[in-house]
Amino acid sequence: MLIGIPKEIKNQEERVGATPSMVASLISAGHEVIVEHKAGTGSGFTDADYTAVGAQIGSADEAWQAKMVIKVKEPLEAEYHYFRPGMIIYTYLHLAADPQLTAAMLEKGVVGVAYETMVGRNGGLPLLAPMSEIAGRMSVQVGTHFLEEPHGGKGRLLAGTTGVARGKVTVIGAGTVGFNAAKIAVGLGAQVTILDINASRLEYIDNLFDGKVQTLMSTPHNIAAAVEKADLAIGAVLIPGAKAPTLVTTETIDKMEDGSVIVDVPIDQGGIFETTTHATTHDDPVYVSHGVIHYTVANIPGAVPKTATEALTSATTGPALKIANLGIAAAAKSDHEIATGVNTYDGNLTSKAVADSLKLTYTSLDDLIG
Repeated sequence: MLIGIPKEIKNQEERVGATPSMVASLISAGHEVIVEHKAGTGSGFTDADYTAVGAQIGSADEAWQAKMVIKVKEPLEAEYHYFRPGMIIYTYLHLAADPQLTAAMLEKGVVGVAYETMVGRNGGLPLLAPMSEIAGRMSVQVGTHFLEEPHGGKGRLLAGTTGVARGKVTVIGAGTVGFNAAKIAVGLGAQVTILDINASRLEYIDNLFDGKVQTLMSTPHNIAAAVEKADLAIGAVLIPGAKAPTLVTTETIDKMEDGSVIVDVPIDQGGIFETTTHATTHDDPVYVSHGVIHYTVANIPGAVPKTATEALTSATTGPALKIANLGIAAAAKSDHEIATGVNTYDGNLTSKAVADSLKLTYTSLDDLIG
């Protein structure tokens, strides 16, 4: 199979869909790989690194002409003209929050395989987990930065100091993002509250942090009370494939102190704060609404592209090899993880979560591939 690795064109996105190591694995399996010129530069990989393992270096047009295109972020409108029937796009798609991209992929008959909806053999989201881990850790890092007075914040040090109260961090969602956010916040010495609807998960976190974190069931009352008092509030809720639920109201945000900070990690799925109205970029990452600083960058791990690319491709290489070796239909038939990643197929929407979010017709992948 001919596989293309284009350069990401999203603002400040320096990750790349495949490392030289991943490319070497694909070529060793008998496939051809075209890497767009300088696609890996932002992640620390030169064109020479790719040619050394047997890749061809080409233009964006050449990379996009491949049977399977491996990316990091969803295609942007400027890339839609590359779409054609039967091509496979293997990347983060987040279609539930992007009806325009969904329509374009369905119209052109593109096979869309989304990292974020692939469910592992033992549950969980193995291709989303590496970026969730990074995003969770960075959410506290960026939140701390924007709490500083020179950056518009209230001037609160999360760790506090002798005789001075520590800052309060509220994390909504106790999955991979939330757990890693809490881990960093606790390490900084903050007062941390984490909320989730899963009592077993909260019990696990209680035990793991040995009482250093306040766990609460995620109810509207508990969310409002914890967010109102927070210096830093972090949204960390994800429903695989679906639009994120709105869990924090404008009324609650109004009660936060001016200069507090919100980091809405699932903004690429719509966000969980009513006041997070749009995604921002790394070069213009925040806006102020109701006196509160909102950090809504949709590609948080893109700020650390070398770490993020290596972490991501460690998870994406295996399924990529199987798709390339068997073709998408046979790969999906033989591997449930891959099947759960197929969001669009031959003009059909094959993710029920996406279909429900966008109020579109859902078609079972099994009905299409037998």
